Amino acid sequence: MLRKIAARTILTLAFLLVAISGAHAQGRVDGTILGMDGKPFVGATLQFKSAETGQSYTVKVDKDGKYIQLGVAPGMYDVTLVDKGTPVFTQKFLVKNQVDNTLDINVKELAAAQAAANAAAHPEEIKKKEDADNKFKDLKVQFEAAKAAMAEATDLRKQVKAAPADQKADLQSKMDADLQTAITAFSKAEQDVSEKDVNNHSTILASLGQAYELSGKHDEAIAAYQKANEIKPGANNFSQISLSQANAAAALPDPKAMRAKLDEAAASCDKGIALDPTVAAMCWKNLGIVLSNTGHLAEAVVPLQKAVQADPKDAQTWFLLGGALTATIDTKQEGEKLIYIIPAGTGDAYQKCMDVAPSGPYAPQCKAALDGLAQLSGGEETKVSKKKKS
Repeated sequence: MLRKIAARTILTLAFLLVAISGAHAQGRVDGTILGMDGKPFVGATLQFKSAETGQSYTVKVDKDGKYIQLGVAPGMYDVTLVDKGTPVFTQKFLVKNQVDNTLDINVKELAAAQAAANAAAHPEEIKKKEDADNKFKDLKVQFEAAKAAMAEATDLRKQVKAAPADQKADLQSKMDADLQTAITAFSKAEQDVSEKDVNNHSTILASLGQAYELSGKHDEAIAAYQKANEIKPGANNFSQISLSQANAAAALPDPKAMRAKLDEAAASCDKGIALDPTVAAMCWKNLGIVLSNTGHLAEAVVPLQKAVQADPKDAQTWFLLGGALTATIDTKQEGEKLIYIIPAGTGDAYQKCMDVAPSGPYAPQCKAALDGLAQLSGGEETKVSKKKKS
């Protein structure tokens, strides 16, 4: 009987030893995962996969950045760190039996090590990237400096118009200096911008065009705006080109050359409107204002007519149109009277001015002009006729 019990006990112990040996064949893996900010990489997951056995395990990182996986069979694993479904990092890791298997991952340190390795392997690419980064930093510095100078110049421009005569020269000098600062800074920024950075390149060139235009350098402004449009065509750029072309035309002493330049300005408006019809009113109005302000009132009629067609609720444009038409009033002698030939639409322009903004700043001027037209409509007795009567 004792022999039978002893044999049974031996078998039981042998079974336990096998079970214990099998348990030892399973490993435990734990560690800490830190992200790019050096803090616990909360919510990330680790995926263990063995190419040899096909076994895989997935474990989530807790709020302290820690994880633990039990029952991992020994062997070589591909371990992938995953964040929100996107793999962040993969490495090989050997899980051993009957030892503590600890795998810590610091993404920030790994990224730094990778960057150092890349720099060592491809120094020319790193240098190229550093140069690009430095250029972009300088671009931002230059662009901000140019914007600040432009803002100050714009404010000084308003002051020049309102200042007493003895103060205008000093203010104008300061404005010119600010505009030159803006031109220099925008030009440097344009050199720094990447050719692939289409939006910034176009914006900087358009800003440079604006600085040139305020400086009275119309040809340089046109060139800058046109270059901006070559990179990225824009309706506003065409509108600004038209304005610069109109200003350049107004300064030409030769009527034929002026007419040709005005035709270019009108064509630029048409191009801008083709891209965006909403710029029509602004483009034609600007063209009309330039011509009106420089005394070319007859030439201002057509663009102002187009402007009121695009925006019939602009009282100022109606007022300007009325003034341009008034300037083209002609006369003829009929018997004893000098008859004023008032262009069609002159009175309507002044009336529209009052209708769209009865309390606006232009209403009194339009009312006075309309009354003046009424007085001219009956003609005027000439001195010649009075001599004949006597």
